[in-house]
Amino acid sequence: MEEKQPPKTKEPSKRDEPQQKETPTPLSLGAKSKAEAKTPALVEMQTVDNASEKLEKPPETQKKLSDKDMVAIKIQAWWRGTLVHQSLRACIIQCWWWLMLSKILEKRRRAVLEVFSQEEWAAVTLQSQARMWRIRRHYCQVLNAVCIIQAYWRCRACASQGFIKGQYRVTANQLHLELEILLRSGPCIVTECIPISIKE
Repeated sequence: MEEKQPPKTKEPSKRDEPQQKETPTPLSLGAKSKAEAKTPALVEMQTVDNASEKLEKPPETQKKLSDKDMVAIKIQAWWRGTLVHQSLRACIIQCWWWLMLSKILEKRRRAVLEVFSQEEWAAVTLQSQARMWRIRRHYCQVLNAVCIIQAYWRCRACASQGFIKGQYRVTANQLHLELEILLRSGPCIVTECIPISIKE
C-alpha cells in the first residue's frame, strides 16, 4: 500500500525574495509563524518516512545477496557433483581395469601352462618312442639270433636222426605207399602195396 505523504510546501526561493520586500503585517507575521511551525513537523515526517524506506531496503539487498548466495551454492553443488562423478568414473574405470588385468594374467598363465604341458607331453612321447624303438631293436636282434640258433640246431638234429619223406596213391582196392628215409648211412626207400577191402 502506498502511504499518503503530506503536500510539500514551497520554500521561498531566491527569486521570490526580491518580490517580498513589502513590509510585514501582523497577519502575515502570524501566517509566517504558523508555516514555520508546520515545517519542522513536515521535516520530521519526511525523515521518519525516509528512515522507514531505509529500513525496508536492507531486506531487498539481503534478498539479492541470498539470490547470489543461492546461485553460488548451486554452482558449488554442481562442481562438487562433477568431482564426485569424476571420482566415481575413475573408480569404476580402475575396478574394470584391475578386473581385465586379472583376466589377462589368468589367460597368460593358462596359456603358459598349456604350452608347458604340451612341451612336456611331446618330450615324454619322444622319450617313450625312443625307448620303444631301442627295446624293439634289441628284441629283433635277440629274436634273429634265436631263429638262427634254432635253425642250426634243427638242421643238426635232422642230420643226426634222419629225414623221412613219403607219398601215397590210392586206387580202387589198393593203397600204394612209398617212403624215403634219409639217414647218415644212406637213403632207404620203402615201397608197399596194401589191399583195401571195401564192403558193399
